[in-house]
Amino acid sequence: MLKKISEFLLRHRHKIAIFLLLAFSSITCVMLVNARVVYSDSSRYTFLVWNLFLAWIPLIMAYIAYAFSLKRILLYIFVPFFSLVWLAFFPNAPYIMTDFQHLANSSSDAPLWFDVILLIWFSWTGLLLGIVSLYFMQEIVRKNFGKLLGWVFTFSVSLLSSIGIYLGRFLRWNSWDILNNPIQILRESWHLLRDLNKGAVGFTALFTAFFLFVYLTLYAFGHLQLEEKND
Repeated sequence: MLKKISEFLLRHRHKIAIFLLLAFSSITCVMLVNARVVYSDSSRYTFLVWNLFLAWIPLIMAYIAYAFSLKRILLYIFVPFFSLVWLAFFPNAPYIMTDFQHLANSSSDAPLWFDVILLIWFSWTGLLLGIVSLYFMQEIVRKNFGKLLGWVFTFSVSLLSSIGIYLGRFLRWNSWDILNNPIQILRESWHLLRDLNKGAVGFTALFTAFFLFVYLTLYAFGHLQLEEKND
């Protein structure tokens, strides 16, 4: 029994390490917010804890979908459901990056440098949660439908998530509204696509480019080890 557990941990050591690091980072984020509340007696950035919780949902959904996809018989039964839930909540992960705009409404209840570090820690954790979850989903597509479709999927999701972030940040929609008010979301999305404005296009294009830059950089960095083994 211990041998099997040891072999399992060794085989999945990188996945376990990533999960533990993200969990540690999330705990640190919560501690930073609590420290700010104690120091300033203000709940100014406590909403970030909820945003971080939402950012964890796509990672959990992606890992469940990835686990089910390892067995062919479960691939077409359970994976589509978890994939749809993942896609609905995926924009919540990189969305935290946009919370930097709250620095514009500066306050004197805590040092500015602390708020900057606080937002960096939250946004970077959320971004990594999204990147890891997207990697799991890309692997599902790659293994079952080929490398090309895997990258088409990745680029498409990056664009769609940027649109979702725009809808959330500027039109104030959230993932729960997909269930509560899907018709209105589709209507406003259609109006947005039909009457494109410079702000929407600029935000979507820049955020998509930024997210893909980070994703591709980490993807390439992660495969350096494979190249070293092959040399």
